[in-house]
Amino acid sequence: MTRRRVIVHGRVQGVFFRDSVRRLASERGVAGFAINREDGTVEAVFEGEADAVEALVEFCRRGPSQARVERVEEDEEEPEGLQGFRVA
Repeated sequence: MTRRRVIVHGRVQGVFFRDSVRRLASERGVAGFAINREDGTVEAVFEGEADAVEALVEFCRRGPSQARVERVEEDEEEPEGLQGFRVA
């Protein structure tokens, strides 16, 4: 198990970014969450198998087709045993 936190900068709100991440996380069995932050970024936490988490981080570097990702901040964290994936 691994856990990564990402903060995605750019045009990432209002372009189905969080829902796209939720669907991909569900397909890959990754737990966590994705939220819109007041500063216009999207923050997401992913917990799961290393390759599945890496696939989600890689998706965040590109985003859905309508997004324009400028940069992604990444941090590795200690897994907490999250269950499910939520969008807030």
